Amino acid sequence: MIARTFLAAFASAAIFTSPALADKLDEVKERGVLKCGIHPGKAGFATPDANGVWQGFDIDYCRALAAAVLGDPDKVEYSTMSSKNRLTALVSDEIDVLSRTTTFTATRDMRNGVDTTTPWFYDGQGFLVKKALGVTSTAELDGAVICTYPGTTSERNVNDYFETNGMSYKALIIESTAEAKAAYLADRCDVITNDRSALAANRVGMPNPDDHVLMPETISKEPLGPYVKAGEGRWREVATWTAMALISAEELGVTQSNTAELAKTGGPAIKRLLGSEGSIGEGLGLEAGWARAAIEAVGNYGELFDRHLGDATPLAFERGLNAQWSDGGLLYAYPIR
Repeated sequence: MIARTFLAAFASAAIFTSPALADKLDEVKERGVLKCGIHPGKAGFATPDANGVWQGFDIDYCRALAAAVLGDPDKVEYSTMSSKNRLTALVSDEIDVLSRTTTFTATRDMRNGVDTTTPWFYDGQGFLVKKALGVTSTAELDGAVICTYPGTTSERNVNDYFETNGMSYKALIIESTAEAKAAYLADRCDVITNDRSALAANRVGMPNPDDHVLMPETISKEPLGPYVKAGEGRWREVATWTAMALISAEELGVTQSNTAELAKTGGPAIKRLLGSEGSIGEGLGLEAGWARAAIEAVGNYGELFDRHLGDATPLAFERGLNAQWSDGGLLYAYPIR
């Protein structure tokens, strides 16, 4: 009886893990297009240009992933996701990866049928108010009407913050960033709360941006990054290590323009990254030059940051926590070896 039970369990496990079952990496390769879920419009992260071509920090992650998997950064189909449907779209296979400034939390990782990859942008929640209100600190927001979004970490964080500090507020629940901005400008709420990057993007798009102030306090930790569907272990590895490759490239001095040279003359770590030595690509189920293709498509992490978020952009973000670990930030790529 014991032997039969063991054999039955073994057979069941074998069926469950059989390579013949659907695999997301193989599915994407066979389809020839990466389906990427993105924000419907966030300056610096995901916005269409004058020709309707999507641009931004999160968009370039999708392009890098397509280059690594399919050899072509343009083989991406973008779908805009709301805060409500972004995770369910992964579970239902509407999209292959979510690149939409979504916070990593225990609840999302454990209960929503999705898996985290690696942090792509370190953020924190803040408050945007009109300068005319004369408010200089969140301590002065007692009794304020605050625009926030349903089912988000922002909604929960603001409740925790006000309760902890013995303050009251009234929530105006808004479905989208555009609606929140419209409600705020129409004086339906006194304050918008969201990730500070989102608030800065909102402010840039407002008439007379200087009339609005981002409060100095940050009330939460918001590690943002790509999500994939739970149970797709090999696909999660590919999604994770593509981000790691761009972070590692900056650390090693590999740029969008010098990959060909460094693939020949670089040290061992660089050659492993670029695929001229080692077998990392094979281990991921990709070509040897997967990381090189991603870097040549979009550049390293620092190049992406400067292009979309840095001093030369309207957002003018400092690197801060998003600097390399060697420069006082939190970016730390796992060794590619």
